Amino acid sequence: MRRKKKRMSLTTKRSITGYLFILPWLIGFIWFYARSLFMSVQFSLCELTVNPGGGYTLDFTGLENYIYAFRVHGTFKQILTTSIGNMLIDVPLITFFSLFMAILLNRKFKGRTLVRAIFFLPVILNSGAILDAMELARTMMSGGISSASAEMAAASSSGMSIQYYIQMFSSLGLPDVIIEYVAGAVSRISDIINASGVQIIIFIAALQSIPGSMYEVARIEGATAYETFWKVTFPMVLPHIITNVVYTVVDSFADSEVVELAYETAFSNNNYGLSSVMSLTSTVLTCLILVIICRFIQKRTFYYN
Repeated sequence: MRRKKKRMSLTTKRSITGYLFILPWLIGFIWFYARSLFMSVQFSLCELTVNPGGGYTLDFTGLENYIYAFRVHGTFKQILTTSIGNMLIDVPLITFFSLFMAILLNRKFKGRTLVRAIFFLPVILNSGAILDAMELARTMMSGGISSASAEMAAASSSGMSIQYYIQMFSSLGLPDVIIEYVAGAVSRISDIINASGVQIIIFIAALQSIPGSMYEVARIEGATAYETFWKVTFPMVLPHIITNVVYTVVDSFADSEVVELAYETAFSNNNYGLSSVMSLTSTVLTCLILVIICRFIQKRTFYYN
């Protein structure tokens, strides 16, 4: 008797398809990043000396670089704490601001394509070459528009400051934690808008993938716009919120002062061991934050097949 071939289930086929899809990335990760990560761990436990004729020499020092970074270094802990605090403020604001703007930009109105391009423009302008060109232009215009901008800034500073509003909300009995969070968000509103370009595009794609029949059912059932958002729109875009949170956290740490400090320590002070400690610490904290956030959102996520 011939044995019947065991057919793969649909779930197994989809899993294999998913693994094949990420296979190029996985190969690149193992070949490039995993090797660099191993070398960073090795450098953090040693004192690296660059040889005049080329190459380097490693002298094992144990945990001395870690002890120096957390106990002796004057600014590392402060910069690391500030970067984490700014990230915890920015990520929720960037995510929900992007979702709000995506909902607006997903509607039909004249000039919609132009408005979408304007919101994506900061992503293009943040490239290195364009930033250098803008800095050069700003330097050359120091006697013209820049002076006018300085006068406008001086004029605006003469009015009510943000401290006035903080005191006003404090007098209403709001908790200091909420007031500090809102004040920190307002002070970085331009950075939040500049960092929302990619997230807005992802959310627009998510909104356009929601079946129109769901909204029709909601209207037939008499659901309000508020109920439709929380019962239909928000659950359907929740998987994309995870994607945007991961992107925002990684992007926030990639542009943080910790990375700049590690780069300066390695290539300006030639202390590669201490620089590796700073890089590894920020990487571990980033991964830990991502695991906590993703596990929290994952339990509340609905995947529509």
